[in-house]
Amino acid sequence: MGYGRLLWNLFRLRRNAGKSRKQVEKLQQKKLRDMIRYVFENSEYYHRIYSKAGVTGDNIESFPVEKLPPVDKKILIENYEEIVCRERLNQEELAEFAAASEDMKKTYHGDYHLVHSSGSTGKPRFYVYDDDAWNQMLVGIIRGALWNMSFFQVMKLLLCRPRMLYIAATDGRYGGVMAVGDGIDGLKARQLHLDINDSLQEWCNAIQKFKPNIVIGYPSALKILAGLVEQGKMDAKFSRIITCGEPLSQGLRTYLETVFGINIVNFYGASESLALGVETDSAEGMVLFDDLNYIEVIDGQMYVTCLYNKVQPLIRYRLSDRLSLKEDVSAAAGNCHFTRAFSILGRDEDMMWFEDQNGNHEFLHPLAIEGICIEGIIDYQFRQTAKDAFELSVETEENADLEKVGRELPELIDSILEKKLKFVRYRIRYVEQIKPNPKTGKKPLILAGIIANLLSA
Repeated sequence: MGYGRLLWNLFRLRRNAGKSRKQVEKLQQKKLRDMIRYVFENSEYYHRIYSKAGVTGDNIESFPVEKLPPVDKKILIENYEEIVCRERLNQEELAEFAAASEDMKKTYHGDYHLVHSSGSTGKPRFYVYDDDAWNQMLVGIIRGALWNMSFFQVMKLLLCRPRMLYIAATDGRYGGVMAVGDGIDGLKARQLHLDINDSLQEWCNAIQKFKPNIVIGYPSALKILAGLVEQGKMDAKFSRIITCGEPLSQGLRTYLETVFGINIVNFYGASESLALGVETDSAEGMVLFDDLNYIEVIDGQMYVTCLYNKVQPLIRYRLSDRLSLKEDVSAAAGNCHFTRAFSILGRDEDMMWFEDQNGNHEFLHPLAIEGICIEGIIDYQFRQTAKDAFELSVETEENADLEKVGRELPELIDSILEKKLKFVRYRIRYVEQIKPNPKTGKKPLILAGIIANLLSA
């Protein structure tokens, strides 16, 4: 998408935020019904389950959305080739392509953008966007990043070719790094990417040399950056800070805004739909992009329908995030009548901080260790046991080749620690089952053991 077309599409999308609630709902419902009809006619899976639910070509425009069968990640994985509305798409071939391609921006068959999603309970999976869906998403992300700016402020910023710094996981096809990189390219801005696995000294040197005025990154990474600024280890003056990829607590927001002296823009997205919402004021809540998604909340559980991705359509897809919606949308602050949400809770893992014998501090970010995928391993969990050590609990399949697992797992862990954490010791412990937290029902990737914020010590 060319620069001029991107700006035009951005201008058009920004206009939706100024529409009345009735206009927003009309636009959203039209896109929703178009998507439902599209999957009914083009997806084997949706046609089958919707037909069983009573959907026909005649009643599809009026069939209650809440009666459509929802889907989740398990259903998506098990029925992937029947869900997608394009040929030549299956997870095994997508994984092979991603593994063989060093250029993360290279598209599959020249048509499809791949977003990597991984976790501690299964193999890495990919979410697929064609060019049209990808471009709509990029414009949505750019709109969110520049949310509380006037159009003239946006144009002034872009004409100066901003210097944008992105701090996150940059070594894979993660949605954030893929979208941010393409979005910055589209805006013709200068950019610097720093990986969460880079050392703190590398961060300081690179930032001092690049002198960014806009920063985008994980809240946990920006917390580290703020600590470096507070300690006088780095000078940093930013005109805009955008957090993404992790939940942003009110305490951390206040801390970051105090240290950097500017308002934080918190962007909300997921692999299933990379442009979900934005929050510029926690008191006003998270603005959800009603023109790009249809979001339902049932007993605190979130279901999203992505209204722009027809390649890998997700209708009433259950996310792990939990949130509550503001009931009176008409009372929204400003002129925006999009839905607002509060109490968005997603994965919020602790980082493991380590200290070497010379008192130097380094960290291991959860995203550096969440994608472990070795045949025979069902689940795993980390627990820090000392300032320079951790324990890894591993749950394996009943008939797993333990000798093979015992050989490949240490090799993988060593490769993760190789760059900056060679001094860290660890032990692997095989367990029958890794149980969820009885209070939350979730299995944290990192247990709170002897974990301290050594940076502030």
